[in-house]
Amino acid sequence: MAKQDYYELLGVNRDATQEEIKKAYRKLAVKYHPDKNPGNKAAEEKFKEVSEAYEALHDPQRRSQYDRYGHAGQFAGAGAGGGYGGGFSFDLNDALNAFMRDFGGFGLDDLFGGGMRSSGGRRRDDRGEDLQVRLKLTLAEVATGVEKTLRINLFQKCPDCGGSGSKSGRRETCPECEGHGQVRRVQRTILGQMVTVTACPHCGGSGETVSDPCHSCSGEGRVRKDQKIKVKIPGGVSTGNYLTLRGQGNTGVRGGSRGDLIVLIEVAEDEYFERHGDDILFDLPISFSQAALGGEVEVPTLSGKARLTIPAGTQTGKILRMRGKGLPHLNASGHGDQLVRLTVWTPTSLSAEERQLIEQLRTIESQSPPAAGRGFWKRMKEAFSA
Repeated sequence: MAKQDYYELLGVNRDATQEEIKKAYRKLAVKYHPDKNPGNKAAEEKFKEVSEAYEALHDPQRRSQYDRYGHAGQFAGAGAGGGYGGGFSFDLNDALNAFMRDFGGFGLDDLFGGGMRSSGGRRRDDRGEDLQVRLKLTLAEVATGVEKTLRINLFQKCPDCGGSGSKSGRRETCPECEGHGQVRRVQRTILGQMVTVTACPHCGGSGETVSDPCHSCSGEGRVRKDQKIKVKIPGGVSTGNYLTLRGQGNTGVRGGSRGDLIVLIEVAEDEYFERHGDDILFDLPISFSQAALGGEVEVPTLSGKARLTIPAGTQTGKILRMRGKGLPHLNASGHGDQLVRLTVWTPTSLSAEERQLIEQLRTIESQSPPAAGRGFWKRMKEAFSA
């Protein structure tokens, strides 16, 4: 089933400002948020859809990619627990993260008429922080997919206290927040009362404190260490795609769960090939005799060299298509094409024999170049912008 246009999902025009997009998303996200619609699967799906649309359009670079290429390759994800995700989908956790990132952390009581959700009695704030890393790939790696090993410095469970933060392993209920891990503050404004909910500064949001902190981690239950993490990158990714590795980020304070590791993809420009979606463009200079008489030439491709037939009478700017020689489609079978743009090369110096032959050709030429009218320049422009 084809995805709905992101602009239509948010109810905004294609020339909408970033602020208009953000405002439209907030209104729809509040309407369909799972906390406001418990057990309503249709609302949950709608919440995911509008969140995915917002993620694609609120960032100018990603929005530009969507405007050019549509839905293809907008979200990438693999690894533990899925995440933008596991087959490159956008799941509920991703949607909740997007909403909380830009609108969460305060005033949720006002939005939904209740407190923030928690899981298993633990506070949301004791989860470790997410990490972002940039991973640069070559076009050749994009063509085949690749496995990379990342070396990352992050918070891991303290080996001396087992993550409790306490030498004895004992923890007490925080007196500041009485174990809730959150503190509420009410402010009076000209628009009425504003309720803010933040992590307790005394316990860091865990709801617990320690009286005999571990010397190795200073009572946090975590220490910084280097860790190697392997990540598999599928073929066909683009700059701006990202993969979310669930539970591979920082360990939370005093036994909190681990955050996520978000790997942002950057594809380096290639020396020979120019990328256009899943198609690649290669410029091939040919001699006058090859252009006039035609023939076979050998051209480089992403998978090695291949033979290409040049038809007789080829003009500068002619583009030939090599089916299936481009980049793999992300999340789909098949490949794009390789486009070969031909340019007739004029030598800058001639041997005596070459000059004699060309002089002879000039005396017997039967055709003159076409007049450079509007149609001619239009065709040239289309050829070089393809």
